[in-house]
Amino acid sequence: MSTPSIGREIHLVSNPSGLPAPEHFRVAEVPVPRPAAGQLLVNNRKFLVFAGLRTLVSRQGEGFPFPPLKPGEPLIGPALGEVVAAGPGVADVPVGALVTHMLGWREFAVVDADAVEVVPAGHPDPVALLSTASAAYGALTRLTRLRKGETVLVTGAAGGVGSLAGQVARLLGAGRVVGTTRSPGKAERLRQELGYDAVVVPGTDPLADRLAEAAPDGYDVVVDNVGGEQLTAALEVTRPGARVGLVGALSGQFDPVLAGGTSPAVIDTYLLVRRSVSLLGYQGGDHPGVEEEWREKLADWLRAGEIVYPYVTLPGIDRAPGALQELHQGRHFGTLVVEI
Repeated sequence: MSTPSIGREIHLVSNPSGLPAPEHFRVAEVPVPRPAAGQLLVNNRKFLVFAGLRTLVSRQGEGFPFPPLKPGEPLIGPALGEVVAAGPGVADVPVGALVTHMLGWREFAVVDADAVEVVPAGHPDPVALLSTASAAYGALTRLTRLRKGETVLVTGAAGGVGSLAGQVARLLGAGRVVGTTRSPGKAERLRQELGYDAVVVPGTDPLADRLAEAAPDGYDVVVDNVGGEQLTAALEVTRPGARVGLVGALSGQFDPVLAGGTSPAVIDTYLLVRRSVSLLGYQGGDHPGVEEEWREKLADWLRAGEIVYPYVTLPGIDRAPGALQELHQGRHFGTLVVEI
């Protein structure tokens, strides 16, 4: 089948001052580009909707691997697609190969050949390669160095990262896994489908008290996807020598008042000193090899039926402008992807 001359992309219309809404984006028709030397033309099939886009579209992405987005520019993010053309000098990635890359939110993308990852033949679920849960895997294996039998807390457990983090902790030897989510329905799914021992839903009672009830002996390891009040509460129930891996900042990225590039939390530093608690932030670029190791582990676990990868697919690129809003509203469980 020949490649069409026109493709569609999701462009930023204006930088939102609060949470982004569909009116901040538009579906644009653009000429399909041609690959130059060392480049590939990829027909995207699916792309990831992720919380970090709030930061990028709000122009708060200082320190991010990608620059903040300006009006008129297409959105970016992990994508899965098929190579439909190759420029001169490309020998390692054949036409027809299924690849992942970072130029999602568009039907066709021209990508440097060295910036794609070829999906291995026979992969049990290529969509799983869009997951950003490698951050949780890296935090558990590099930052907190989880030990067998330890108790783990995962904040934001029903999101794209959290829904895998608890399962990974168990596979790495955790003795008890507790999560947090703001939805009672999601809490039940986390227990029934993903094997969490207990799930705490923040409410009127002090969150630290609820977390202590779920693990009376305290927590050895925390994988924090949220920050804010949940991080404050989690630190109150850490055990001596606990390690806390900061993976995400959902409390700031989902806050309509904050700008999207900050996630403040109250931290009792004396508590950290008294209990010898380590508090470390995770950046994938600081840990070479984690992404490749994660992709191999995830494929093996999926193939063996040892892990569940929950995701929701929104059909049609026309759904994309509202997809980020649906993510902020907590309407979905697990990872959210758009299928073109």
